[in-house]
Amino acid sequence: MGLYPYFQAIEESEGPVVRIGGRKVIMAGSNNYLGLTTDPRVKEAAHKAVNKYGTGCSGSRYLTGTLDLHVELEKRLAAFLGKEDCLLYSTGYQTAQGIIPTLVQRGEYVVSDKDNHACIVAGNLMAAGANSLVNGEAKTITRYKHNDMIHLESVISKLPPEAGKLIVSDGIFSTSGEIVDLPAMMKIARKYNARILVDDAHAVGVIGKGGRGTASHYGLEAETDMTMGTFSKTFASLGGFVVADSVVIDYLKHQAPALIFSASPTPASVASALAALDILEKEPERIDKLMKNARKMRLGLAAMGYRVGEHDSAVVPIIIGDTVKVLRMWRGLFDAGVFVNAFIRPGVPPGMEMLRTSYMATHEDEHLDKALEIFKDVGKRLDIIP
Repeated sequence: MGLYPYFQAIEESEGPVVRIGGRKVIMAGSNNYLGLTTDPRVKEAAHKAVNKYGTGCSGSRYLTGTLDLHVELEKRLAAFLGKEDCLLYSTGYQTAQGIIPTLVQRGEYVVSDKDNHACIVAGNLMAAGANSLVNGEAKTITRYKHNDMIHLESVISKLPPEAGKLIVSDGIFSTSGEIVDLPAMMKIARKYNARILVDDAHAVGVIGKGGRGTASHYGLEAETDMTMGTFSKTFASLGGFVVADSVVIDYLKHQAPALIFSASPTPASVASALAALDILEKEPERIDKLMKNARKMRLGLAAMGYRVGEHDSAVVPIIIGDTVKVLRMWRGLFDAGVFVNAFIRPGVPPGMEMLRTSYMATHEDEHLDKALEIFKDVGKRLDIIP
């Protein structure tokens, strides 16, 4: 039907505008939240790292793959996020697999939000598999209804009081843009002797003081046990990280197969992330611009009659509730000059099929006004809005 929305090759990127199929379109689906992937300072940092270190590390962090750049970025991120120490992983997706199955041992439990990102689901399954091999049962993983703290307490209260428990949740949920109710989660965790791991992939550089993420957003930096994140969004690069107490990081460094048996992040990737962190610290006004842009689009789309997620983040979902309508809408927008993401089953539950839009600090009003005009024209033509 000509509606396939995936694996569209970007030929050139200016950030808010990209070239696909020989023509320019407004990018309204990227996770490049602060617009730093095309920032000259970030690109120059990558060039200098390649010139100094080469193109790769040719080994794992455990052996020959640790550069002074890795150590510097770990120290900087730990300080930025208010924790004792930090550990880098080669990808954001891999990070959860380098934490959850390493920490959760026989007779212990992962308590996970049902809408958590796929990387957390993969880490949970690895923990369940590893423990079932030893334990003869696969009861390691238990889930609770999305961001439902009453159900979380109901679930965790049924677990053995003496057992170790790790509550895992997205900080900002990647599909809906919703922010986790961390204060209520914290009370439950302390009541039932649990620890908390928050995935801030979509939160660092977006919410919190100076973009310090979910824990900072609520003033709970000291109480949040672990925060993990990625370099592929705000930090304009590739890789992942976790910050925590030094004893936790030291344990992960020596026990996590995802770290020990994986090649370390490349020099260019680490240098790019360092440069992006520099800019984030020096130019926090970028966050204000990002949120101003996202709010403008959220309000504009809602005023047209679209069913829009109301959560105050850079992710603005447009819920349509029908796969074919989502794909037709995606095609209409793309043909008219706007690129968004089509989220259909099984990536979302039935009835939640959507277009997920996300915005950047580098979008200007001319980009957003044009995008809103196109959303209005296409939505009316396809009877998505009145």
